[in-house]
Amino acid sequence: MVQHCPACLLLRPTDSPLSSVAMAHTTPQPPATRKQGRLQERRGSNVSLMLDVSSLGNVEPICSISTPREITLHVLRNRSHLLSGEELQDAARDPQELAAEFSKIPSNFVDQAELDIPGHALKDRYKTILPNPQTRVCLRKKGHDGDSYINANYIQEYKGTEKRFIATQGPMVNTVSDFWEMVWQEDSPIIIMITKLQEKKELEEEIRHVKHYWYSSWPDHQTPACATPLLQLVQEVEESRKGMQSQGPVIVHCSAGIGRTGCFIATSMGCQQLKSSGEVDVLGIVCQLRIDRGGMIQTSEQYQFLYLALAQYSRQLRQALPKPEQ
Repeated sequence: MVQHCPACLLLRPTDSPLSSVAMAHTTPQPPATRKQGRLQERRGSNVSLMLDVSSLGNVEPICSISTPREITLHVLRNRSHLLSGEELQDAARDPQELAAEFSKIPSNFVDQAELDIPGHALKDRYKTILPNPQTRVCLRKKGHDGDSYINANYIQEYKGTEKRFIATQGPMVNTVSDFWEMVWQEDSPIIIMITKLQEKKELEEEIRHVKHYWYSSWPDHQTPACATPLLQLVQEVEESRKGMQSQGPVIVHCSAGIGRTGCFIATSMGCQQLKSSGEVDVLGIVCQLRIDRGGMIQTSEQYQFLYLALAQYSRQLRQALPKPEQ
């Protein structure tokens, strides 16, 4: 839990930061007449404030004023809950605790005012789901700013490789060419499509091989009945990627590019973490995803499904270990 200095919460923009080290002294004043009293009521107190700034160079600031965005990012960067394989199994069996944990993760959605790009709304499938400015993909198009816009974000691997994935919305009629330009620009070898929508790609002069996986049985805002097909897809994508010449980011999209997309990417990251260390930080993974793209993992049910999928993968890893000799 992040604790904030009470002074930070009470400090107004007009207050002086020197007030944290100020020494107030009251100076006796002569009795005020009725006219002077009314004037002081309008102007404020008749107590004079003297500031002792002689020691400012020797003290650290008590607190700093943070914007809501800075506070959100601070929480996302510092929340963590590393679990062993056994602890993961126990956590996956407690949906109420997982719902409570999920509810405390800041969404980090982007406000319209933060995205000063002309015409971007025409390219957004949902007006409230926008790419975070710091990690958004920019198309290298010549023209005005709107030409370079696509509703997509680079996603770094959990505390690892940057631009491991690209999370994006499903292409629309007027953004299909942008989508395929992004595939080409980023040299992406794999596309994961977790939606029932289907689009056709344009022909290019140069030929590149792209694997396009289509997972059509995952309903929007819901979770699959079983985690096995998702784990199989994650494993197949990882194996395919190893054998490909291009190591560009894997592009993942559903409809909005945050719910099912977030589940796939988080599952992939969690599986890699379990495989390499035997431990996993599901909370930390989701927090990292939301730093790169707001709202990743949309519902508590999806968050619980993520835990169940990783718990199943942890069991599979344990079963695959060689048995000790008798």
